[in-house]
Amino acid sequence: MSSTAAVEVKGTVPSAPFPSRPVAARAESPNAALVHLPSGTSAPIRAVNHLIRQVSAFDSTVLILGESGTGKEVAARAVHDCSPRHDRPFIPVNCGAIPSELLESELFGHEKGAFTGALSARKGRFELAEGGTLFLDEIGDMNPAMQVKLLRVLQERTFERVGSCHSQRCDVRIIAATHRNLEESIAKGTFREDLYYRLNVVPIEMPPLRERGADLPILIKTLSERITASQRHIIRFSPAALAALQQYRWPGNVRELGNLIERLTIQCSGQEVGVDDLPARYRPADWSASHLEPTASEHSLADTGVTLISGISFGETPQLPAAADAEAATSETSASPAPEMADLLFELPAGGMDLRSHLETLERRLITRALEAAEGTVAQAARLLGLRRTTLVEKLRKYGLAATDLAASGS
Repeated sequence: MSSTAAVEVKGTVPSAPFPSRPVAARAESPNAALVHLPSGTSAPIRAVNHLIRQVSAFDSTVLILGESGTGKEVAARAVHDCSPRHDRPFIPVNCGAIPSELLESELFGHEKGAFTGALSARKGRFELAEGGTLFLDEIGDMNPAMQVKLLRVLQERTFERVGSCHSQRCDVRIIAATHRNLEESIAKGTFREDLYYRLNVVPIEMPPLRERGADLPILIKTLSERITASQRHIIRFSPAALAALQQYRWPGNVRELGNLIERLTIQCSGQEVGVDDLPARYRPADWSASHLEPTASEHSLADTGVTLISGISFGETPQLPAAADAEAATSETSASPAPEMADLLFELPAGGMDLRSHLETLERRLITRALEAAEGTVAQAARLLGLRRTTLVEKLRKYGLAATDLAASGS
């Protein structure tokens, strides 16, 4: 999913079948189409939109690059909608989703009887896109044999249906897109260098969402309005929640943001979304320890002798390997250690120490205390420790701890 902003582009000119021929702006019309450009006001997205407007006036082949979910198809549609071909078809094809043995038929069509199951002649995507734009998404996943055939079409502007010996001319603008690094694919021998240079006439690089955090409020508004149009309540984010989302790295880019908005629209219908309403992965790492009001379970944790200090739990002083009487000293330590006692946690014994063993001892004890305070509830213990539940489960397996056994034994 990608977000868009509506921009009105006016005018009409004849189609231009030859590359790199400039065209005039469209004439004003009451039925002028709305062009949806990628949303945002950040410098990276402004540069993308400027390039879209520039290249749309020509029939040059465009190669759109960028991570998955950055809005490559939105950019391709914007190029088509701004171009003189705007009133002709825009035909998308996902080259990575169609089996290689079927892709040739999908692109070029086939004649009746060309292969088993070909009961009638069928037009391919090139014929369907005649006079318009053919968008070849995930071009980097196309197999080498098809790359050769596509290269011929780009060079000759002719193709043949599967099972036919008759060549057909085509007037189609090609826009390709991929999330792969094609130069690396060329080096590995999985993508043809000559096809790369045929496609890479005008490259457009779609920036990842993590590099355009300033666009987040606009994207959220646009996506929320789109969902509201489907008769759901619009949602609002608190400043703290918005700040938390701007810190997130967004590996799924705008598509991931769209999915989150839809999820929160269902869960928080008509309400303001706070940080605690966000799924755990979108909250700041220190949110549980530093921002939430203490709950009954947290008070229970304090009663067991664990004190939260800057998001780190200190209970009993952990055993120091170099100290012969460390275990005895630990048992005599008060529940809430004095500052000088807490400082001992960071003292290096004269004879040195096994740091990994020391940290594991500390971690195991804190997990045990948190589970006791949470009465064996792993999710609650994870919140007290500022961890994800899945992370705590992995640590329980690592140390051979069982939350239910701890709750039952009280140990």
